[in-house]
Amino acid sequence: MTDGLVTLQSNYPVPDTIDRLSDAVTTAGLQVFARVDHAAGAREVGLELRPTELLVFGNARGGTPLMQDRQTAGIDLPLKALAWADESGQTWLSYNDPVWIAERHALTESSAAAAQILRGAVAKLAQAAAGA
Repeated sequence: MTDGLVTLQSNYPVPDTIDRLSDAVTTAGLQVFARVDHAAGAREVGLELRPTELLVFGNARGGTPLMQDRQTAGIDLPLKALAWADESGQTWLSYNDPVWIAERHALTESSAAAAQILRGAVAKLAQAAAGA
């Protein structure tokens, strides 16, 4: 992990990884707020970008207490995950570690404990999406 960024190798192409994550997120009772295809956006302006898609997801019940603690946590919420292909075509899935978010915003002990629980949940979702 580098600066709170968790990255794991995916066994699936970028769109499939994001599809799998979206399915896992909704099955877990969370909401998908947005899906952004950065490569498609690049193509629209005549630029090239390897496959890169972002999924924004979360749950007000989980995120609001963190923002009640420190509203600046809202810059990192809802949670986001980025599926991207490297130069060799290997797909990766990256997301911000919720504990890092808690540390970044100097959340109180109770919020940090909630972030620790969220860390495990997000890791399970990411592993399901990546087939890890």
